Amino acid sequence: MNPPARKQCVVAYATAARQFLWPVELAAAASIQDALEICRAAVGESADGVPIPWDSGRVGIFGEARPRHHVCAPGDRIELYRALQCDPRARRHERVARERRQRR
Repeated sequence: MNPPARKQCVVAYATAARQFLWPVELAAAASIQDALEICRAAVGESADGVPIPWDSGRVGIFGEARPRHHVCAPGDRIELYRALQCDPRARRHERVARERRQRR
């Protein structure tokens, strides 16, 4: 049985206010980078005024980090991640320290 010549994937990007989902059709051997380039050509540098970090954002598939040269499978959700505003562990430590001070 021959593998399909094309595959369907979804490129996803989310902000605090909105999630963007862009379906893309790719060649069977296409990588995450190929999907991002096709999506960028269709969407542009921003979506609804929100700048998209096409070149600088980390990427993954279904929540697991992957390198951009990774060949995606049909049906994969390719996720483009935003940079964190602050370290979640540091934020938690600050919150715990604040709660401890309030109890005294």
